[in-house]
Amino acid sequence: MVANRRLARSMNVEIYSRRLETFRFTETISCRLGIPTKSYGVDLRNRRCKYRRFETLHYPCAHVVAACAKVNLDAEQYVDDVYTLEPTLRVWENEFPILPDLSTWEVSPMTFELLPDRGLRRNPRGHPQSSRICNEMNIREKSDGKRCGICRLSGHSWNKWPNRNFHVGQSSGSGQN
Repeated sequence: MVANRRLARSMNVEIYSRRLETFRFTETISCRLGIPTKSYGVDLRNRRCKYRRFETLHYPCAHVVAACAKVNLDAEQYVDDVYTLEPTLRVWENEFPILPDLSTWEVSPMTFELLPDRGLRRNPRGHPQSSRICNEMNIREKSDGKRCGICRLSGHSWNKWPNRNFHVGQSSGSGQN
């Protein structure tokens, strides 16, 4: 409530109807040029706020606190009974039964043996296994294999290039380009 009261001071009332208990607020927090201010509607009679925290949590948000401050109402009257001390104490007013002595408990003997699943163990050696889930983006298209570094054709590599002898003889022969 303290934080909601602090936020409520930074809100301006645009329109309100005392008869219908409805309000419209604009927040002046972080007002910057070019950025429109946010506005919220509050209906105290039906316990609704456009911010939706009021009806979800059954606790007054800053907009409800600002509306109550405008018409001199106590915002704490809109706090649901769940947040009060009485329901909490009612939960703990019942006595819990005392558990009997541990030696008197009936324990059935185990009829099976628990064995660990070795497939779930981490690999102690090598690189850790990836836990990433692969999808269709991770599947490579089938390629024709490696390509030659000189002519970029598949079927051979640069060291088994069919024109290697011709190329080497031509470039070292006359010295002309």
